[in-house]
Order: sequence, then C-alpha cells, then structure tokens
Amino acid sequence: MAGPIANDSEQIDRRTSRSICNAVGERLQQSLRPEPQLPTHLEQLLNELKKRDRDSH
Repeated sequence: MAGPIANDSEQIDRRTSRSICNAVGERLQQSLRPEPQLPTHLEQLLNELKKRDRDSH
C-alpha cells in the first residue's frame, strides 16, 4: 500500500516554506539561549585562562 500522495493543493510555495523555517529557527534560538551567568566554578576557570594568556604574552 503506497503512502498518501500530495497533490498541488496541499503543497506550499517557497516563500511560505521559508517563513515557516525562519519562525521555527527563531523559536529554537529563544528556547536554546545560554544562561546569562556561568556557574561560579566555570567563571573562575575562564578567568584563570585569561590571566595565563595575558601573562604569556
């Protein structure tokens, strides 16, 4: 048994498809935004890396 075949009335044009993709992308970016503040331990490690980088130059 073959799957359903989409006829022309069920297809969307490129402009509509692009708009849908953009909207989904924007929602994903909002949902997956990193937390504004790093955990303290990671912040300390990053500061140490920055300090070592400055000292090595």
